[in-house]
Amino acid sequence: MNSLSMLFFFLLFLIIIFILVNFLLAPQSPYIEKYSIFECGFHSFLGQNRSQFGIRFFIFGLLYLLLDLEIILIYPYGTSQYENEKYGLFILVLFIIIISIGFIFELGKNALSIDSKQISV
Repeated sequence: MNSLSMLFFFLLFLIIIFILVNFLLAPQSPYIEKYSIFECGFHSFLGQNRSQFGIRFFIFGLLYLLLDLEIILIYPYGTSQYENEKYGLFILVLFIIIISIGFIFELGKNALSIDSKQISV
């Protein structure tokens, strides 16, 4: 038996011990409120649990995800820049131009403007 399999069996044994200790020592007092619907600390009232949510928040989140993925795709070029030479730089600049055109298009469509419902004084 090698050390990796010993570690696996030890962790499995430790997990089983922790679960058993939890079941034996944790207080068990189920009641009807524990099994009722619970939402953010408040009970949901009739008609209030399904309010409309603006699609602009999802669009904003998707835009953030795309820009985050752009950073992840640019990172390998930065770590291996000495091997990429001019072709790698050309592909990177082309990628940034395509992403920038999409960002400018979204700005032109006002996809990033979220209307505030707060009253300004």
